[in-house]
Amino acid sequence: MKGRELAIFQAVLIIICSIGVWQYSMGDELENETGSLVVTDSNGVEHTFDQSPSRVAITNTYAASVMRMLQVDLGVVVGVSGDFYDESLWPEFVDTPLVQQSAHSEIDFESLLDSRPEIYIVFATNGMVDTNAIREKLEPVGIKVIALDFYKYDSLRDEINVIANLFGKQLQMAALFEEFDEIETMVSVRVGNMNESVRPQIVMEHHASLTRDPVVLTGTSQWTDMIEKAGGTNVFADLPGHTTHVDMEAILDMNPDVLMFDGITFDIGFNSFDDEGKCRTHMDFIADRPGFDSVTAVQDDRMMIMSGEFAGPMMIHGLPTLAKLLHPDLFMDVDTEQYLDDYFSTYHNIERVGKFVCTSTGG
Repeated sequence: MKGRELAIFQAVLIIICSIGVWQYSMGDELENETGSLVVTDSNGVEHTFDQSPSRVAITNTYAASVMRMLQVDLGVVVGVSGDFYDESLWPEFVDTPLVQQSAHSEIDFESLLDSRPEIYIVFATNGMVDTNAIREKLEPVGIKVIALDFYKYDSLRDEINVIANLFGKQLQMAALFEEFDEIETMVSVRVGNMNESVRPQIVMEHHASLTRDPVVLTGTSQWTDMIEKAGGTNVFADLPGHTTHVDMEAILDMNPDVLMFDGITFDIGFNSFDDEGKCRTHMDFIADRPGFDSVTAVQDDRMMIMSGEFAGPMMIHGLPTLAKLLHPDLFMDVDTEQYLDDYFSTYHNIERVGKFVCTSTGG
């Protein structure tokens, strides 16, 4: 190597080495400045960790689904609720200690303490769960209570971000959000600029309507965002809260184009097939309400019951299904079933089986 070339080579080498040392030093400084891992849950509570949790208890399947979507090792889960009863979908938890009968039931504190979790993931805003009371009992004994819902469209990404940061899965989160963007864009280009006059006017009833006067999903319900993004309008979106009682006349006055029902209590969803025909029975019951024979949704046979999965982490993969139900002519070229299939095959490593939607036309 000639003298001048050697000098240039040495100079470049010195610069590269200097940059490397500077980056290494900056990395140490950033680590020291930021300190421990910090996340903020959906109750606005800040949690600090020295490292990713290695022992986790979970109350609901939504949190576990998100962990799968981010490729978090579910071997860290040391306690679950009875909601993980389907062994075909959750084989990892067959022998995992039960710390709660369901996500909405009383906690078995003895079993929970025996499982020695570092964190306990619970619902944040579910009306049947007193998160603050749980936190007051568990945090004094060293268990951090992290409140996350994963059933609200507008906060789903923020909550996924919490799990990604907890377990160092930012790259997986980026890939997941890219998929979300593609699905939302596919729907949006068809319905995003739709005039309000052609958007179906929708009343969505809560499953509590099975036993009492109508309970409708309102402004802060996860379904309001989904309906809007799918090209519809929740006619009770202006009412406060998540759900509220209305009288029959209020629904009759709205004369909705579509009647939707939250299907959580119906035998539909993964590995469920409505074998007893409860969907048909319920829709016949609705149609037989006094005065409902004049409602457009009943006359046009536009009633539908959506399984609980649509109101969880599957909601974005389920968005095309709802959009096609509302606007079949705009989605004739879209295989919406494939999005549901992909969700289960990609993130749960299982073939999708079951009935996920019931319609008054027999679907």
